[in-house]
Amino acid sequence: MKTIHIYLFGLGNVGSTFIKQVLESHHFFKVNKGINLKIVGIANSSRLLTDVDGINENWEKIFVSVSVDRDPNAFYEFAAINDEVRIAVDATASKELSLFYPELVQHGFHVVTANKIANTLSQTFYDDLRSLLKERELSFEYETNVGAGLPIVDTVRNLHESGEQLFVVNGVFSGSLGYIFNRFSQEDIPFSDIVLDALRNGYTEPDPREDLSGNDVARKLLVLAREAGLKLEFTDINIENLVTTELQVASLNQFMTNIKSLDKPLQLRKLQLKPDEVLRHLGRLDAVDKTLKVSLEVVKKESPAGQLRGSDGFFEIYSQSYAANPLVIKGAGAGREVTARGLLCDVIKISSTLKTRVYHL
Repeated sequence: MKTIHIYLFGLGNVGSTFIKQVLESHHFFKVNKGINLKIVGIANSSRLLTDVDGINENWEKIFVSVSVDRDPNAFYEFAAINDEVRIAVDATASKELSLFYPELVQHGFHVVTANKIANTLSQTFYDDLRSLLKERELSFEYETNVGAGLPIVDTVRNLHESGEQLFVVNGVFSGSLGYIFNRFSQEDIPFSDIVLDALRNGYTEPDPREDLSGNDVARKLLVLAREAGLKLEFTDINIENLVTTELQVASLNQFMTNIKSLDKPLQLRKLQLKPDEVLRHLGRLDAVDKTLKVSLEVVKKESPAGQLRGSDGFFEIYSQSYAANPLVIKGAGAGREVTARGLLCDVIKISSTLKTRVYHL
């Protein structure tokens, strides 16, 4: 029986759902996989809780009453006296936390993340982190960086590592923006109302501008570009920003207060559509020309992207083996349930392949 200690950062929509899924699946993994998952540490931006026996279904009440002020070294000190496999799970969107991944690895943590920022910082940071992981014989998994629970990262990685020449990856990269523009094209309600509804349902980032600015899709493109072996920076991406200039620099509170100012320009674009057309937010990675583009486009209703419903993501991969007929991956591209499940899948992926515990402290 392998005992796995999980240290979770982020207790919001995805983090709390991840906890629920781990607790519900605990017996299944023990019986069928020989893996004993214990969430021994949880933290939000200000508070932290550790429990060597693992948290239970009453974790929220216990966290309120027993958690302590967050100390940067608390998880390290706790892990040092518990000789078990340790996996740090990042369910935040924090750049600050991403910068600490090398430190986590130095302390013997495998890392699983839904946070795209670490993989889209400078190429130097990206390469150095992987060198450190290799040196420490630790794993870094981030399937949820691109398609929530869809197997996009692994597919592109496996094609590249098998020697396959990738040509183009394109499609609807954001389940959040897919949900927003699917509804916007069909319903006669203001754009801002749909965005706020998407936020309430956990489809968008906590700051919806991360989605509307195109930055979130751009990061996904860069993650895939680097999986395909390209050396590119975030500044190399051609991004269409749907947020007005004034709101781009406003505080989150100011943005939410004035979000209705987005309605008029988007409504004008909608009014210009022909009867057989809809708006779709698309991303495109051209691995041959080494170009990445994020934009709102007009597509035919009968096209693959035009037929999408809900928060589905849609990806077409063209390569040597899939030149005439692309490899297509389609499914739920956003939401707390599928993202949390993707994190859990990555935890199990690491847990299933571990042979020995190597910390090199």
